[in-house]
Amino acid sequence: MRLPLLAALSALLLVGGGAPPLGAAEFEKNIMTGGPSGTYIQIGRDVAGLAAECGQILNVVESAGSLENLGAVRNRPFTQFGIVQSDVLEYVNTFAAADDELRDAIRGVRIMYPLYNEEVHVLARREIASLAGLAGRKVAIGKVDSGNYLTASLVLDILRVGDAERIAINPDEALPKVLAGEIDAMFYVAGAPTRLFADAAIDAAKFHLLPITEAPLRASYAAAAIPAGTYPFQSAAVEVIAVKAVLMTYDYNPARSAYHRQSCKAASDMASLILTHLDRLREKGHPKWKDVDLAAIPPGWQVSACVKAGMAADYRPACAAPAADSAPEAGSDREYLELLKQRLRK
Repeated sequence: MRLPLLAALSALLLVGGGAPPLGAAEFEKNIMTGGPSGTYIQIGRDVAGLAAECGQILNVVESAGSLENLGAVRNRPFTQFGIVQSDVLEYVNTFAAADDELRDAIRGVRIMYPLYNEEVHVLARREIASLAGLAGRKVAIGKVDSGNYLTASLVLDILRVGDAERIAINPDEALPKVLAGEIDAMFYVAGAPTRLFADAAIDAAKFHLLPITEAPLRASYAAAAIPAGTYPFQSAAVEVIAVKAVLMTYDYNPARSAYHRQSCKAASDMASLILTHLDRLREKGHPKWKDVDLAAIPPGWQVSACVKAGMAADYRPACAAPAADSAPEAGSDREYLELLKQRLRK
């Protein structure tokens, strides 16, 4: 019997079809992000800002998160980009080897760029001291089609907190319920600082972020910390775990159709713009751009050929005006690394 989480994931990824509708008035480009107060949507807006400076339109699409985004990159028409959590990718990759349906569902999905670490926030009532204390409590874990849902489910399963009442609502819905005492805790996987917690009136006497230091989790996730004062209610640093946010695209074949050719060009253009304007993104974009690590490619996944074309030293995106270059960081993967080295030598 397939695991419930795996069955749900397969169903989500198999929805829809990748062919664009006939008679589209103009070529469209979209990036799938997350909820309105999350980090993903702010990162998406930063990337769309680069496209706008280049005279291109990139639509920023709200979504439930990683699972929806992963499926959309393969199946949603005119959707060339999506931000996905690395543990979602690892989970999918692990089970795809033995699951034909899941393997077909992700066929052609490729890496564009690894981005930054996302901290796992667990906001809980003060009397709950640890993740084990969630047993018997009402806990919001995110919508079923979100990476938040998968991460929270895996964390609770790994620690065998099986008797928590898991409530599948998104963080925006969950926070008011936590503050009102209707539920006891909520998971939120997002790059700190996340606006949802930064802007909310959270009483430090009643609520806190749970430390996540359990050894079984540290074996699967990176150790991280949310510094003191990141949020108004947080006076001390909190040790947590983190996942990597990854920008995904599709393995477009320019020889296949006009749609593939234009989508590949879009991927090449955006790869070039992000690579050559990383310094500007770090200076003016969301604070998480400062933590972007282009070397942290999740194992078992390939970088798109269209992305590699855009990384070439002599590549120039189709901009209304020329864009100034800035030096990117070095990466991994031999071909990927060589392309980055070429840029560094410019």
